[in-house]
Amino acid sequence: MTGKIIKGIAGFYYVYGEDHQIYECKAKGIFRNRSIKPFVGDQVEIAVLGTEPPEGNIELILPRKNTLIRPAAANVDQVLVVFALADPEPNLNLLDRFLVMVERLGIPAAVGFNKMDLSDETIMNRYRLIYEPAGYPILFFSTHEDRGIDAVRHFLKGKTTALAGPSGVGKSSLMNQILPKAQMETGSISEKIKRGRHTTRHSELFCTEPGTYLMDTPGFSSVFVEDMEAQELKEYFPEFHPCEDECRFPGCVHIGETICGVKAAVQEGKISNSRYGNYQLFYQELKNRRRY
Repeated sequence: MTGKIIKGIAGFYYVYGEDHQIYECKAKGIFRNRSIKPFVGDQVEIAVLGTEPPEGNIELILPRKNTLIRPAAANVDQVLVVFALADPEPNLNLLDRFLVMVERLGIPAAVGFNKMDLSDETIMNRYRLIYEPAGYPILFFSTHEDRGIDAVRHFLKGKTTALAGPSGVGKSSLMNQILPKAQMETGSISEKIKRGRHTTRHSELFCTEPGTYLMDTPGFSSVFVEDMEAQELKEYFPEFHPCEDECRFPGCVHIGETICGVKAAVQEGKISNSRYGNYQLFYQELKNRRRY
């Protein structure tokens, strides 16, 4: 029987089988001997050992189309990066770090802004102008008022989606709206430092309907790619690509060059100052990291 690993805890893997049963499974010793670790999201073949309760052994891990390391997950179709519009206000530097990470993995991303009940159309339009030119779908919703949730459901349909973003912005609350039986623990925001307490402690996939899976992931306070070269960074800002034909020099990194299509697009308002400013910061950070 084939199925998808939806959770792994203490050496046991819970597989959602094609018969819509969840099987508690152990991985065969051959995986351990080859240093292969099953991941949440893996499509696997299992040998059913019993049905009362459902138990089995993982016999084969089918080929993965992608792999996330932090958090450990496989076969993700898309990532929804979730931030709040207010309380706390979005940290765009951190948001762009998430998007760079997801771009580098080659996984489609969208940006979700929760707490639209604490915001207004002017503020929402500001974020549209920043991220829509980069090609990212933008979703606004309020888990508190149950607004915009149907649009999120439509975005998730038929895909395996990972939720990413810092703690305290409403990822677990969104899970509770989409799938109440997930019963995720929702965390409160520290009033003193306006940062979320980490509430999600392991990666777990939830089947919201046949063929649709949603994964909440452990909260992050900072994230970046350790082994990236500075010259590589520009590849992960999609809005730069149409402008690069206007750069004078091949391999232009859009920092110090005088004739640069990307810098011209920033001046013309086609690329947001926020995105370009974060690109400059990330580029210098990577240059300095390689130096030491």
